[in-house]
Amino acid sequence: MDARLGQGAYRPTEAARLAGTSATTIGRWLRGDPAPGRKMAPVLARDARGLLSYLDLVELAFVADFRRLGLPLKRLRQGHDYLKTTFGVHHPFAQVRFQTDGLHLLAPFGDQLLAVDAGGQLSWPTMIQDRLGQLDYDDGGVAVRWFPRGRHGGVVVDPFVGFGSPLIEGTGMPTWAVRDRHRAGEPPTAIAEDLGLTAGQITAALRLEGLA
Repeated sequence: MDARLGQGAYRPTEAARLAGTSATTIGRWLRGDPAPGRKMAPVLARDARGLLSYLDLVELAFVADFRRLGLPLKRLRQGHDYLKTTFGVHHPFAQVRFQTDGLHLLAPFGDQLLAVDAGGQLSWPTMIQDRLGQLDYDDGGVAVRWFPRGRHGGVVVDPFVGFGSPLIEGTGMPTWAVRDRHRAGEPPTAIAEDLGLTAGQITAALRLEGLA
């Protein structure tokens, strides 16, 4: 696997924005919470103080989706640990394609699905997450490219281009370039003209940055 997939590139705040959650929540998923009354173990057990890798980012996006679907943290933790051991991968949510029925966390196993949080019980899915359609996988099943707002959202996260910064699809232009000029007070039409972008591309970049 290419080492760039595991290099630190994202601050927790940026990961939270891309995954659609909060930096505080991501911190709890990564390091747990020792406070009495809300004590919990980490889900992914990463160093929340440093930069997160692209694979960490993809895993966090899956955790955010699973939580929105109502899967308890205990199930996510069990599934993650089970897959790490069973498949020998460090980032199983980013290295094994997932489906969920809202009750169990499932991974492909032959032509069936393994309920990885239920000790290997085989189960069939009742729904497929939209998130799967946002990811391109290599032949080894590793997520290598992510369209965080969907295939038609106009933005891509590629760890092999632009140091993994979100880019306006097809241009190589980071979304932060549009964000910074917008915050400086420049109108979208001027930004588009100067950067050689369309109005739709400007909107896609600002939407990704939470400014549209």
